[in-house]
Amino acid sequence: MKSWLKWALAALVVVLLITSVWRALSQRKTQQETVATQAAQRTQTVVELGSADLVPVKLLELAQGLAISGAIKAVNSAVVKARVPGELQGLTVREGERVKAGQIIARIDAREYQSRVLQAQQLAAAAKAQIDIARRNFDNNRSLVEQGFISKTALDTSMASLAAAEATYQAAQASTEIAAKSIEDTVLRAPISGLVSQRLAQNGERIAVEARIVEIVDLDHLELEASLSAAESLDVRIGQSAVLQIEGAAKPVTAQVVRINPSAVAGSRAVLVYLAVDATPGLRQGLFAQGTLGTGHLQTLALPLSAVRTDKPQAYVQVVSNNKVSHQNVQLGARGEVNGQTMVAIKGLSEGATVIIGSIGTLREGSTVKIIQSGK
Repeated sequence: MKSWLKWALAALVVVLLITSVWRALSQRKTQQETVATQAAQRTQTVVELGSADLVPVKLLELAQGLAISGAIKAVNSAVVKARVPGELQGLTVREGERVKAGQIIARIDAREYQSRVLQAQQLAAAAKAQIDIARRNFDNNRSLVEQGFISKTALDTSMASLAAAEATYQAAQASTEIAAKSIEDTVLRAPISGLVSQRLAQNGERIAVEARIVEIVDLDHLELEASLSAAESLDVRIGQSAVLQIEGAAKPVTAQVVRINPSAVAGSRAVLVYLAVDATPGLRQGLFAQGTLGTGHLQTLALPLSAVRTDKPQAYVQVVSNNKVSHQNVQLGARGEVNGQTMVAIKGLSEGATVIIGSIGTLREGSTVKIIQSGK
């Protein structure tokens, strides 16, 4: 009897254990199903997007260009320098004033040079008198030789004296011309029409030869000197246009390639390209400019550059197909401007594919999308 009771108790314990295990497994399965259901519900969350949040892949003609920058310079500029030393007088022009080509802007004290001219003229007159004396001696000696009173050697001597007097007179005349030229050089004139950009001397200063007096620039003709790499310069041609943003200017200006330097800069191997800038009020020499030089056009599938995402190792876009979101890897190509928007050529998508714009955050792959038409 006691043996039977022991077996009954053991069986009861086993049944209770089995029941407990079964209940625990049932509860765990229920929890797993609940978590899976919640995850499925989150995955199936519908994201509402407006038509403006999507952009199609289109076949576009992209304008190709090179980034350029540099300082604006005047095509025509000149520095007025002293050609003779002396005291500077009569300099009245200052920075910002307009001058005309040939206008007298200053003088060098000419009294010393006037005295030199007078001295040279007097020396020339003395040399002319010596010629007259030498010629009379020559004529007299020639008559005496013809009459047999003197030898021909005396005639040769008088002829040499006449030649020497004539050479001395010619040298004196040349000295007179040089002295007269020095007087002309005391008058400083503007070589070009333009505006005074620098005044580098003051009245009363003792000026040396080649001393800089004023600098003049012609703002009617401005150009940009841009430095390009050897590879970039191969695509540049005379006549190509560029759009430049000038430092401090509210609106961009246009420019055109007018010259390409045939030689590369030593050391950097850069090639200098010169663009004529359209005349625009307010432009000044030395202002910094940057922009894009158009070099051609490319027809390709393209998207706005802002729609391309780079938070993964491979560039990708968020594509909407059958109201589901997928992440599609793409290869990027050339860039260009279309209606003021930066576009990029892409590979890996077909024409007409719908892509989410960049301002929309990253969506999980598989998310359901509901497109709401504008105005609704």
